[in-house]
Amino acid sequence: MRVHTRIIIVGLLAAAMLTACEDRKLPYLGEAQTIVKTVEGKTVEETDYPSIPAFSFTNQDNRAVTEADFKDKIYVADFFFTTCPTICPVMKKNMLKVYDEIKDRPDVRILSHTIDPGHDTPAVLKTYSNDLGVNNATWQFVTGDRDKIYEIGQRHYLITAAEDAKSPGGFLHSGHFVLLDKDRHIRGMYDGTTDDGTYELIRDIRTLLKEYEK
Repeated sequence: MRVHTRIIIVGLLAAAMLTACEDRKLPYLGEAQTIVKTVEGKTVEETDYPSIPAFSFTNQDNRAVTEADFKDKIYVADFFFTTCPTICPVMKKNMLKVYDEIKDRPDVRILSHTIDPGHDTPAVLKTYSNDLGVNNATWQFVTGDRDKIYEIGQRHYLITAAEDAKSPGGFLHSGHFVLLDKDRHIRGMYDGTTDDGTYELIRDIRTLLKEYEK
């Protein structure tokens, strides 16, 4: 009888843990603001989370890429440069794991911004993406105005992106992967230089997709 009771308890605990995982919701990152609105004659307060603003860059196919290309999609963003001698090769190796996970999903994308647009032209980015084996629209590599790339990285994606003569390769940037929802809110940041950070991102992509299934 005791063994039977124990099995039931273990089963209930396992079910509770599974439900907790399924109901898990990712946080919103960044400083939120409270907005006061009038709805049907009543004053209500809503929490407004920061989101990535409109943008326009050029991808590896020499095509304009804007926020409209990410409408109704979640995506992962990062910052790199093709001649990076330090963390970028590791980051791209890890991002390939993410790419392999989501490349057949039309509702998930990857957006990699170069922080060396003077060198990383669309043609250079095309060669770089081909060398990685990326052959569809899931993973966009973009270049553009240097100041706009740095601004959107530092002010909105909350990462470091800057020229720095003292850093290897002449640039300083974060090794983070940034996860965004369909409203371009940041829902997670992950160490793109580690396996742990990469697999946590893959897990959270699945979690975020489940939010939209409910």
